[in-house]
Amino acid sequence: MKEAWYNKKWAVVLLHASAWITLFSLPYLLRPSYNVNQQTPKLPVDDTLNFILARINDLFLVSFFYLNALVLFPRLLYKKQFLFYILAVIGCFGLIALQSGLLRKSFPQAGMHFELRKHLFFSFFIFIFILACSIAYRTIRDKIVTDNIAKEKENEFLKTELSLLRSQVSPHFMFNVLNNMVALARKQSDQLEPSLIKLSSLMRYMLYETDEEKVTLEKETEYLQSYIDLQQQRFGKKVVINTIFKQPDEPYFIEPMLLIPFVENAFKHGTGMIENAMINIELSAVNNQLIFAVQNKYNRDSSEIKDKASGIGLTNVARRLDLLYKNKHELMIEKDNSLFTVKLEINLA
Repeated sequence: MKEAWYNKKWAVVLLHASAWITLFSLPYLLRPSYNVNQQTPKLPVDDTLNFILARINDLFLVSFFYLNALVLFPRLLYKKQFLFYILAVIGCFGLIALQSGLLRKSFPQAGMHFELRKHLFFSFFIFIFILACSIAYRTIRDKIVTDNIAKEKENEFLKTELSLLRSQVSPHFMFNVLNNMVALARKQSDQLEPSLIKLSSLMRYMLYETDEEKVTLEKETEYLQSYIDLQQQRFGKKVVINTIFKQPDEPYFIEPMLLIPFVENAFKHGTGMIENAMINIELSAVNNQLIFAVQNKYNRDSSEIKDKASGIGLTNVARRLDLLYKNKHELMIEKDNSLFTVKLEINLA
């Protein structure tokens, strides 16, 4: 991910410098201005010296700001060493007040009459303001860092979870197809070579294409078709398979292997000890709206046994849909007598 410009070192330094310049310029920006009709007097020496002394004091305050934010606050207060932190802050205040008082007292020509009580009172409130700003800066900075780390962990967790969910496509299909090909090889059937080509296409898609975040809907449809063809070859006339894959009105992209669990679920529960087994599969994509429907006959008793043995399909895909297309999809599951229907609608925009 590209780093935001405001996180770059030059931008951070520029922002901090601008903030300090603005803060320490406020007394000069807010003071009454001279009458435009009067001639601006030349800056006297005592004002120049007063300006220099003020900037030296500002430098000490800025140093304390970063000392507290980068050292004292995280190393003492975060470790609950409250007494040492309080003593360190008091020590810093004493040092800043002492240097400021010594400078003012050493240079009376600066035009400021030095009184210890007034000096400490004024310095205390400025010091407390800088201390509060320093604590706020460190707290906000740590909160941003913590939120970024949590977000990165969440993204990594989601990537890992999605990767695991993708890999949970049933291995039983592969074993069944390989067993079927062994039977074709023994019969020296002409169907062996095209079956191997389709299986190779499936494996290539599963191993390489699924590394991408998105694939074209065309590739996903080709994968579905190859899967269905191999299943059709395996079951032959025992299962009637009707497929309608309509040409999309424009190229679309979709999460890879998102649709296959619906088809896999139909073959798992719609075959076996089922009279007149039938599976209907339909897909269309128009105006950024994907509609995918799978319907199969099922036997309630046998389905419950299969679910206990290896039922991960629909739960798997429902979780992936929540992660990838939250508030952009609708999944409808219906059981009507002996028909099981799943319909998925996704906004691909």
